[in-house]
Formats: sequence, structure tokens, C-alpha cells
Amino acid sequence: MHAPLLATADPALLDDLRRLAAAAGVDAESAPDAVAALRRWTGPPLVLVGADLAGELAHLGPARRAGVHVVTWGTPGEPDYRAAVGVGAESVLGLPQAEHRVTEVLSDVGEAGPAPGVVLGLLGGSGGAGATTFACALGQVAARTGRALVVDADPLGPGVDRVLGLDGCEGFRWDALCRTTGRLGGRALREALPRRGGLGVLGWYAGASEPLQPGAVREVLSAARRGHDAVVVDLPRSVDGPPGSATDEVLARCDQVVVVVRPTVAGVSSAARLCARLPDRDRVRLVVRGRGVPPAEVAGVCGVPVVATVADQRGLHESIDLGLGPVRSPRCHLGRAAETVLARIAVLGVAA
Repeated sequence: MHAPLLATADPALLDDLRRLAAAAGVDAESAPDAVAALRRWTGPPLVLVGADLAGELAHLGPARRAGVHVVTWGTPGEPDYRAAVGVGAESVLGLPQAEHRVTEVLSDVGEAGPAPGVVLGLLGGSGGAGATTFACALGQVAARTGRALVVDADPLGPGVDRVLGLDGCEGFRWDALCRTTGRLGGRALREALPRRGGLGVLGWYAGASEPLQPGAVREVLSAARRGHDAVVVDLPRSVDGPPGSATDEVLARCDQVVVVVRPTVAGVSSAARLCARLPDRDRVRLVVRGRGVPPAEVAGVCGVPVVATVADQRGLHESIDLGLGPVRSPRCHLGRAAETVLARIAVLGVAA
């Protein structure tokens, strides 16, 4: 990926743009005149053209391309917009008012990658099904080969940071993120959260139980997808909130939703009612945890395919109490089931 190009002969404007690029975490190249900008016009993923050069550059007839913005001081005027049309710019940004927008487009360049991460939602088909435990297992296994994040969207749950042994680590929780405004960068979010190696968590401060705001959920999941290869969201069991609720926001952004089912008569009955309430059931899969009703019958009752089964695991509570998380060994039951789900869900997510 080439660096973004800053095309301006105004030293003050160039300094300001370099400052914003540094804040976005990207290196930028500069062109001091229109001819130099034209020579490098098609290579960079982003070109910020100073208003001082925009008119001259328009006369040179640059090729039309995406990712061009004209930057000026103060409120843009009619000459700025005419020049922007001449260079094929997407917008005209006036500093300092538009600093946030300039930082946004620069951040997008810094976060560009081969593909956004996959977002998986986890739901318990019944009380005690173990959805939080399996969400944490998925995060641990996904972190072996990439950057993974487990998001706790249930303020009344056990806490994914505690299950993973990351509750003592420094970093932002939902409470802090819900007070922020503006766009979150994927890398900035990743670096702000508690983590161990490739695994990060977004949980709650002790005792916090404030409901999530849909806008905060939307922004966090967008940044999480840009900054991680796999994002696993532990959802509350209730999906009957009002339209536009935080749970609706998560479900709308999940590539796949995994419902963890206990194969008892009561557990399967509860899971079937839950699955019937979920939108777009083509994106829903089941994980059967434990012994009892055969998986084929569970799938038939729920009307949703089973993607994996997992036996009850010895020493699970001890492993969690020791701060090791549910996947203590690569070959444990939860670890193998998580590998199966990630392998199959990745294909399903791409196909969707």
C-alpha cells in the first residue's frame, strides 16, 4: 500500500496535514507543486490537494480516480468547489473545522487490509447453556492465527474478561467507550482494550450494568471489524427488545449467529423458541453442548443446522478460576469444537 499524498505548496497547510496524518497513525508523502502531484497521481490510495494547487492541477487534467479531497483554510468558497470539480474531488474540507473528517479519511488508509474481520454472535439457547464460555473459547482459538476480540454485550452476564482471566488488565471498558464521540479507529480500539497476545476483550467495569447505546455498539463493532480478524460477541439471551435496540444493532452486523444448546427436552424447546425470533435464520447455526437429544433431532426441532457438538469438559471451572480461560489445552473438547466452528463459519461468512 502506497502512502497518501499531500499536494500543497503552503508550508502551514502541509504541517497541519502531516500532524493529522501522524494522529491517524499513517506516513504521508508530499508534492510541492501541481506537476509533481500529477506525476504521482494514480499511485496513492488517498490524495489531499491543497486549495492553493487545486486550480493549477485542474488545468493539467488529472485522470479521474477515487480518494481525492481538496483541503483549504476556513470555510470553502466557490473557487474551491470549482477546482474540486476540476480534479474530481469527493469533497472540499475546510480546516480547522473539518480536522475530524481529514483524520477519518487518513485513518481509513492506515487500516486498509485484505478483508474486514468476521463478526460472530453467541447466544445461549437456554439458561446455563454456556454461550459465554463458548464465546471465550472461540476467541482463544481465533487468537492463535490472528487478532481476535471477544465483546461482552451482556451487562448482567458473568463477564468475558473474568472468564478469560483478563479482568485485572488495564484498558477501556464499555463504560468509557460509551462516553466517547466520533469515529473509532480499528487500530486505536485494538490498542485501547485489555488483551493478552492476539486476544482482546471488551467488557464492563465491576458493578456496571448500564444498558448499551445502539450508536456506541454500531461504532465499536465497525472499528472492531476493521482492527481484528475475528470478533466474537456474547449476547444477552433476550432478543425481544424494541426495534433499533443495541441487540438489534449487533444481530444486524453479525456474519453468523451461533446458538449454544443443551440437548435436554427443556433446553431444545427453549432454543427453538429463541431461533424462531431471530431475523435471517440462514445466518444462524447451532452448537450442541453435552449429551442427550441427538444433534439431528435438535436441528429438526429448531429448524437450524448444527455446526458442531462439544462434550462436557473436565476441569473447566478450575481452568477459568486459574485465569487460563476455557481452552487450557489445544486438544480439549472446547478447543476442538471452536476450531470446527471457526473453520465452517469463516466459509459461511464469506459466502453470505
